[in-house]
Amino acid sequence: METPISIEEILTLGPIPESLHNTFLRVANGLAQRADYPKQKVMGLLAQMLQNPKKFAFSKNKVTNLAQAIYALNKQGIAVPLSESGATYLPTEPAPYVLNASTNQKEQAFDLRTEALSYAVFGREQIEEGALKQMETAASLPISVAGALMPDAHQGYGLPIGGVLATSPDTVIPFAVGVDIACRMCLSVFDLPPTFLKREPHILKKSLVEQTKFGIGGETREKFDESVMDLPEWRATKVIRDLKDKAYRQLGSSGTGNHFVEWGIIEVYEQDDQFNLPPGEYLALLSHSGSRGFGGSVANYYSKLAMQRTRLPKQAAHLAWLDLNTEEGQEYWIAMNLAGEYASANHHEIHNKLAKALREKPLAMIENHHNFAWKEQMPDGRAVIVHRKGATPAGPDVLGIIPGSMTQPGFVVRGRGNADSLNSASHGAGRLMSRTQAYNTLTRSEWNKAIQEAGIQLIGGDLDEAPMVYKNIETVIGAQRDLVSVLAKFTPKIVRMADANRKEGRED
Repeated sequence: METPISIEEILTLGPIPESLHNTFLRVANGLAQRADYPKQKVMGLLAQMLQNPKKFAFSKNKVTNLAQAIYALNKQGIAVPLSESGATYLPTEPAPYVLNASTNQKEQAFDLRTEALSYAVFGREQIEEGALKQMETAASLPISVAGALMPDAHQGYGLPIGGVLATSPDTVIPFAVGVDIACRMCLSVFDLPPTFLKREPHILKKSLVEQTKFGIGGETREKFDESVMDLPEWRATKVIRDLKDKAYRQLGSSGTGNHFVEWGIIEVYEQDDQFNLPPGEYLALLSHSGSRGFGGSVANYYSKLAMQRTRLPKQAAHLAWLDLNTEEGQEYWIAMNLAGEYASANHHEIHNKLAKALREKPLAMIENHHNFAWKEQMPDGRAVIVHRKGATPAGPDVLGIIPGSMTQPGFVVRGRGNADSLNSASHGAGRLMSRTQAYNTLTRSEWNKAIQEAGIQLIGGDLDEAPMVYKNIETVIGAQRDLVSVLAKFTPKIVRMADANRKEGRED
């Protein structure tokens, strides 16, 4: 552990008034001890604040109150400038992000292939006709190289949810990535027995209520680690820059629909080199969330742009692509990858806050995302862009999490690297009925009965996420034994979701 930050070190930043010495020390050492910031990072943050106190005074951050005190002194004519020695703590200014391409994609019309490429379907008997037709259309694109359909597949926009599509290496399809870019699963396992959940359910329930935030426009005040906001990509394009403040406010929050944070019991069947836990049962935390308003706005903007640039027959209109050799294509690629980093940071915020509330550190944490595009290679060496929309990466020995529903278990899996599936697996159980069907056919008494019979404590949620709207997860897992091996089973017990809100639709 590093030694506490001293007042002598603080004074290297500049002529700090004596009246603020104790405040500086309290903030600095608080960041070092409670937020686990390295000393260099603490000093760098304080240096940035002294360099621009107005910016830090009028935004929510870890040194807001300190910045307001310095800004008030500046307005009184009492300057507290950053010293030359203090300036050495400032982070290195990244070079402006330079896009390799300088031209925009020109509008062009394309026809579909007369005959679709063949593609593998896993669990065909469980997949609705609409999803099969959508996959057939995707496999007819002139840029398509290969495809696969996972057993949880159901109809969406453009590419079906559960669809995997490999395209030529200079193309990316925003709607084949999805609206919630980089939607993600994250699992933390704690060194606590299942009896803790039975003994202290009120503590776990309280932690979910106090430490999570759900819903449209949901924002968080306190951040555990906001370093993701320091990435240079936030300055890359106007679209990203305009969304940064919103992204900061929503960091550590979850959306609506099937997003959740839940406590449960994980039973580890097999010890893995990466998931290095002895067989047995443990308390665990599982979350499902994505890139929030940032990812949704990026998806909407570039999906519309792609449809303007790439004209396709009506049935394939949502499968329009952007050329990665153009500025627009690279802008989307940068934003998509940034959304991946941001989605991961969202989960880490949630898990870190809940672990802190429990006064525990996890024994293990694993995560994976879907709704993304990756640069990969086919078995014959061809470079491709692989879009996994509601599908989990399952390359050789790659770990992943496949959830069920609020009453069904989820599974920790290890990929088998099946070439027919394009190294992919399902991302969940998959829906049996749409949200509208759920509202029109299910009753709250049926929903409540299913929850009670499963012994679930539910906070929030609505009929569109009732257990009955999902396929049987055991059947779905059984249909992909050639794609993944199961290492552990997670059984949910206390589930937190967004409160009932029928105004927002989601593509899940």
